[in-house]
Amino acid sequence: MRNYELLRNWMVDTQLIPRGIKDKRVLEVMRKVPRHLFVPEKYRDDAYDDMALPIGEGQTISQPYMVAIMTELLELTGVEKVLEIGTGSGYQAAILAELAKEVYTIERIEALGENVREKLREMGYNNIYVVVADGSKGLPEKAPFDRIIITAATPKIPLCLTEQLNEGGIIVAPVGQRFSQVLIKAKKVKGILKEEYHTPCVFVPLIGEHGWKE
Repeated sequence: MRNYELLRNWMVDTQLIPRGIKDKRVLEVMRKVPRHLFVPEKYRDDAYDDMALPIGEGQTISQPYMVAIMTELLELTGVEKVLEIGTGSGYQAAILAELAKEVYTIERIEALGENVREKLREMGYNNIYVVVADGSKGLPEKAPFDRIIITAATPKIPLCLTEQLNEGGIIVAPVGQRFSQVLIKAKKVKGILKEEYHTPCVFVPLIGEHGWKE
């Protein structure tokens, strides 16, 4: 039986802190949330390694560092209403739920969405709401949001998501080509997104009306 708590601490100490993740709350929650429960059983021994892993349906769980930096860039204080585009494994949603007031997460693939909804409920997360829909359109009926995180590659940040973001809110997203992106943090100032560029990255594509076509 592997000591997953030990592995989580090893992950934080060797992968996150040396790469500049400083937010104490983010580091604490990365030590706490059991990433191995969000990957298929055959990959559990690799759950805390520095890599993305397949979760089925052609989707992946992001490497721990990418989850940590995207979370840190959101600047969560505990009072925010967050929208996540691309539920995937549910791991990022769980991390967000520990640090924000409530999380709405959208998954395009029904099988993944239903599986994650059940898993998060079993784990006791009652502040996460899983929606099966085209995430590129956002969730206008629940807007506005204080933070938006897109966990799939997008050619640009969809205008509809900017409109669903509160003034002063932050969007974090991998933006660029289909197989190569840059992580962007954008703050809404007087209705316009002010962008900062961070690390290069590679995510699965955001499929939908305002993303890539199938």
